[in-house]
Amino acid sequence: MQGDDEPAESVDAVVVGSGFGGSVASYRLAAGGQSVVLMERGRAYPPGSFARTPSEMGRNFWDPDKGLYGLFDAWTFRGLEGIVSSGLGGGSLIYANVLLRKDEKWFVQESPVPGGGYESWPFSRQDLEPYYEAAEAMLRPVPYPYQDTPKTLAMETAARALGLSITRPPIAVTFSASPGAAPARNQVLPPAPYGSVHGEGSVRTTCTLSGECDIGCNTGAKNTLDHNYVSAAKAAGADIRTHHDVRGIRPLPAGGYEVRYVVHDPADAAPGLLREQVIHCRRLILAAGTFGTTFLLLRNRASLPALSPALGTRFSGNGDLLGFVLDAKDPDGVTRTLSGSIGPVITTAIRTPDSTDGGEGRGYYIEDAGYPSFMNWLLETGQFRRVAKRAGKVMVQLLKDRLFHAQRSNISADLAAALGDGRLSASSVPLLGMGRDIPDGVMTLQGGRLAINWTLATSAAYFGRMQDTMQAIAKELGGSFKQNPLWWSKRVITVHPLGGAPAGRNSSEGVCDSYGEVFGYPGLYVVDGAAMPGPVGANPALTIAAFAERACHRILAGADDGARKRGGLDSAGVPPVSVDGGMPDGGIPGYQPGPLRALVPDATKGAKAPREESTFAPRTGSRTPGLRSVGSTDAVVLPESEALQEAEIEEEAELAETGPTSVSFTEQMHGWFSPGVPDPEKGRSLGRDRSRRMMFELTITAPDIDAFVRDPLHPATAEGYVLADQFGGRLPVERGWFNLFVSEGPGATGRKMLYRLWLRDPGGTPLTFVGHKDVRNDAGFDVWADTTTLYVTILRGHVPPPESFRPDTGTSAPPNALDVDKNSEAVAGAGMLYIRPWDFARQLTTFRAAGPAPASALAAFGRVFLGELWQVYGRRPHGRP
Repeated sequence: MQGDDEPAESVDAVVVGSGFGGSVASYRLAAGGQSVVLMERGRAYPPGSFARTPSEMGRNFWDPDKGLYGLFDAWTFRGLEGIVSSGLGGGSLIYANVLLRKDEKWFVQESPVPGGGYESWPFSRQDLEPYYEAAEAMLRPVPYPYQDTPKTLAMETAARALGLSITRPPIAVTFSASPGAAPARNQVLPPAPYGSVHGEGSVRTTCTLSGECDIGCNTGAKNTLDHNYVSAAKAAGADIRTHHDVRGIRPLPAGGYEVRYVVHDPADAAPGLLREQVIHCRRLILAAGTFGTTFLLLRNRASLPALSPALGTRFSGNGDLLGFVLDAKDPDGVTRTLSGSIGPVITTAIRTPDSTDGGEGRGYYIEDAGYPSFMNWLLETGQFRRVAKRAGKVMVQLLKDRLFHAQRSNISADLAAALGDGRLSASSVPLLGMGRDIPDGVMTLQGGRLAINWTLATSAAYFGRMQDTMQAIAKELGGSFKQNPLWWSKRVITVHPLGGAPAGRNSSEGVCDSYGEVFGYPGLYVVDGAAMPGPVGANPALTIAAFAERACHRILAGADDGARKRGGLDSAGVPPVSVDGGMPDGGIPGYQPGPLRALVPDATKGAKAPREESTFAPRTGSRTPGLRSVGSTDAVVLPESEALQEAEIEEEAELAETGPTSVSFTEQMHGWFSPGVPDPEKGRSLGRDRSRRMMFELTITAPDIDAFVRDPLHPATAEGYVLADQFGGRLPVERGWFNLFVSEGPGATGRKMLYRLWLRDPGGTPLTFVGHKDVRNDAGFDVWADTTTLYVTILRGHVPPPESFRPDTGTSAPPNALDVDKNSEAVAGAGMLYIRPWDFARQLTTFRAAGPAPASALAAFGRVFLGELWQVYGRRPHGRP
């Protein structure tokens, strides 16, 4: 674990994620002589380690907050569900092995339209051709070789009868022990020349045709990325780190990037907050998948303010649609055997052309989709009426035998009848469709969590044509076609999410260029599905791998040397940097690391996280440093700090008896905000139009109520959090000031309530929240509006209160000391917040006093509050004769 005073580790490249982009980048850059650290949040899965039993499957999901560190990461959004992988090898661990190249004419160039529902590919099939070949050489795909697999033969028969184009696509599965040998099941494979990331004891065998590709291949027959690219990367010197979860990124002034991450402990079934750690790199390669990469960029926009407005746009599910052929029959009415659980998941692909290559509408593929054999039992027992009827008949027969002393000893036929003939599972097969749906989904943060606004409506014609083809296949096989159950609620399931950080020709069209380098941020790359500017159409794995191969070739060829010259992590450019936990951070002209933090195990839950994040900082009113919990006066103490915790408890007990009396209350405000706008009213208006919300919850504490009511310039402290999606979601308050009523100057009748909060985004970039309530007696009854409306400006850096407002100066401030320079480049945005009536009612219940005289302290606070309001509103208002 990195200590507070240790220098940050520095490498040439950090790669985030180990899927088809990250594994390629790790290997190619390490083989090119770069020092590489690959960070994967999930665990490694050697052959034989994938879950199979019910108890194992029950914990085979990813939710670190609940102590779950499994393979499947399930997401739900408006209009669709998504399933992705968490493990070393990324999506290759659960994909269906197909490695098709994107159709040449599907690299379309469409004109931009509002809402992002267009495709404009800044690279072509020709650009990717040599890199397709490079990826295929590593992944070694072959067409499915067996000629007696029922579902394969049935799909080929149906396609020929319907006049559809069908092939056996290349799949990354090993069927024979050596090249050119005949396929054979369960044959031991020779080790790869670069060894295995899983160690020398790892043994792989040829495919057993078990249909378990999508739940993890326990034989190792799947050529998943851990068996090739990742193993080769490790052999080339890459540092492969599992359980490493990246949370924050920000540029360094001299070039390169700071990466903030946490390390999960799978042995911890009830994890608490995790200690943040830091690493520096010259190049940062984002490959955490469409959901992961886009979420990471959205959370770190305050650290990356020049990101394109295209961030979050052009989302697509690659046209995924799941359907089922059930109860297939031959023309003579006999059950047609399809046996969907025999073979790898996908063995065939039917291609329907696009309007760009002679077809009608948007093109698509339909593939057979096998499944593990245990699904057959679920399918059969799911027919409750039939199962109950069969079981009932057998029970009646056995009862008759007992009652009437039937001369029967063998009941095998009865048990066979109870189990049934398995006709439904034997004659059924899923169909998986994918293709060129319209990429008009938009990914945003809502309450700090990832949200996607996507609907079936705009792609209805595309899905309708695909359904018609699936129905025709089912009819040709003598079966019935059934949609997946979610279809009736206008939802689909995607395993191929794409977009969110699309490649484009310029920053108005995309987030990154045709090589994945992010516009405005040299050395920052996106090389996964997030960079796809539209649906790939075919299974996207190979295209993502080729895109990453092309990006790495450009990096190693030195084409981005300009970025290196603008600053790199070399010994002459950047001295070792301390990550001291208590150092303030100005942030703009030079670099200071800022404090390490204690973060929640799962960042994707945003404001709904079950724990509050914390920051290492000295506690207010205490001589003992600790880990301060946001929104609480309690310290979150790591095990090594137990002695310090006891000392703090003793100190606080002594102060409660002999020290000053404190008063505290909790306030919550909600409103609208816009980045890049210096005027709060304009920020509110624009934010409301674009649904950009902001809120805070603060606990205001006056440690010495006597000093607080005696001197308006004596500040109270503010602890809590600000929730602003434009700055990454929930931001803990590192330090906060609050002044109740400050005069605007000699003779002025108005007052201001002042708020100043030091924040830090997930990337570590410091921000200052500056707000004021303008309390003045204008025409009309405005006391409620004045005392519940907060004008907010967010500044870059940690900006302290003006010197004249500090209690140790003893001076009054001129009115302009309250104002923010609205032309300053340090302004990150502005908006307005309001107290809602029900929040105000709750606020009244939160007043607390601690110390030797709590009752008089609360009374003193009430007198000063009501007295100041009388001073303002008890006089003739402005604008009234």
